[in-house]
Order: sequence, then C-alpha cells, then structure tokens
Amino acid sequence: MPGEVVGYARVSTVDQDHSTQVDRLKQAGCVRVYEEKRSGNSVEGRSQLQACLDYVREGDTLVVTRIDRLARSLRDLQNLVHLLKGKGVALRATEQPIDTSTAAGKAFLDMLGVFAEFELNLRQERQLEGIAKAKAEGKYKGRQPVITQKLVDAIQAKLRVDPQYSRTKLAEELGVGRATVYRAIAQHPELSELTA
Repeated sequence: MPGEVVGYARVSTVDQDHSTQVDRLKQAGCVRVYEEKRSGNSVEGRSQLQACLDYVREGDTLVVTRIDRLARSLRDLQNLVHLLKGKGVALRATEQPIDTSTAAGKAFLDMLGVFAEFELNLRQERQLEGIAKAKAEGKYKGRQPVITQKLVDAIQAKLRVDPQYSRTKLAEELGVGRATVYRAIAQHPELSELTA
C-alpha cells in the first residue's frame, strides 16, 4: 500500500503569504499540508515542521516546493534528510529535481543545500555591511531600548505600593516580558532598594 504524500509550506514572516506554495503542494498530490510562518535559519521553534515530522510514517513522501522552505543551513538539511531516511520517508521538491528515493536526486539535494547555506551567509554579510555603513553615516539607530525611563517609573510606582508585587503581573500590566522586569530591577538601584 503506497504511503501518504504530505506537504510542508513555509514563509519567513507573518506578512508573507504561503498560499501559492500550498496550491502547488496540493497539485503535487499532498493530502495534508503543514503551513508555517517562521524563519528558516533554524529548525528550532518551528512547531508545524515538528508536527509534520511526527506525522509522517514509513512509505510516506514529504513534499516541499523548494528545499530552502525546509532548511537554510546545510547541517539542518542533512539532519532532516537523515531523520526522514531513518523513518523510511522520501523527500521531494516540486520546483527542483529532488527525490531522495533516487541517487541523482540525493546528490542534487546535497549540492543545493551547500548553495542555500552559501546564499544565506552572503545575505548576512551584506546586511552587516549595510548596518556598518549606516552607522558610519549616522543613519543607523539600532533597536530602541526596551527598558525606558517610563518603564522604570511605572515599575517604581507599583513597587512603592507593594514591594512584593508579582513580577509576572508587573510584566503583563506593563506589556513587557518578565525578564525585562527583572533586568530593569537589576539595572536600577532605586528599584532594587524597593524590593530589598
């Protein structure tokens, strides 16, 4: 009995649309498609990819439109291919001649993985060069600080009322992460004194 054809579609940011990928995967015979809006720089934190990998079984085929939808680093790609092979699952790409059930498809996959990683490294180098140039011209401001005087004042006001005020509740009320509250208290002696 032939296995199931399962698709995985990914775009890097929430404002991008993966409907074209989904359509192509369905045209390729995918009965189930996992969709994700996450960066492909790492497999970490990609819940739909993990769900897809957990779902596929021996005899199944995992289909992507291009391998960079699956992984951007050669190591991640090789690890995924090894995992799929261990489960008896083939990998196929609709826009590239990749099919890990054939020797030629496997070789082509390895070459594309090298180029995908090279392209990512080049893009990161260009980005760093652009940031350095913008800094030199005084145009790059960087990330705005999370711990502002306004935030410190708000924490101080809450802690004056109750020095044992829950850090989690403080974070929720002020719209920041709990770690930010702890960092603000650690960095500002006037806040540390209130909690002593």
